[in-house]
Amino acid sequence: MIDLKNPSSQQQAMEAFFFGYQAFTAKADEMLERRGLSRVHQRIVFFIARYPNLSVKELLALLGVSKQALNIPLRQLQEMHLVDSVASDTDKRKRLLALTAEGAKFEQALRREQVKLLERVFAEAGEAAVNGWLAVNLALGGGHSAFE
Repeated sequence: MIDLKNPSSQQQAMEAFFFGYQAFTAKADEMLERRGLSRVHQRIVFFIARYPNLSVKELLALLGVSKQALNIPLRQLQEMHLVDSVASDTDKRKRLLALTAEGAKFEQALRREQVKLLERVFAEAGEAAVNGWLAVNLALGGGHSAFE
């Protein structure tokens, strides 16, 4: 186990995390930039794809942002016809979010590039390392998925 009391080990662990995250986001960042979008837009379409008919309130909770912070990027995605917002059948004040056909294709393209990278590095690292990686990331994220 890495000794996190040692400053050099701290820096090594953090550097590995930073470079890993940079590699994970690089291709998606290029694809987003071509459309004038950013990582916040990717997070929005990712969670809408993951949880169809997600309410705006639920999306705010998942992203951990304010309504004000979500307003502009969500509106941009709607104006680009990547996200639809419809009133709930049970409560007309509640807005439910769904990806359009174009939005679903875009989200899948972003995810496909990241999955390719994960497949390659998971194969190189082996099952024990992947299980450890998943455990560490689940712990960092609070221990569980959003709606499980």
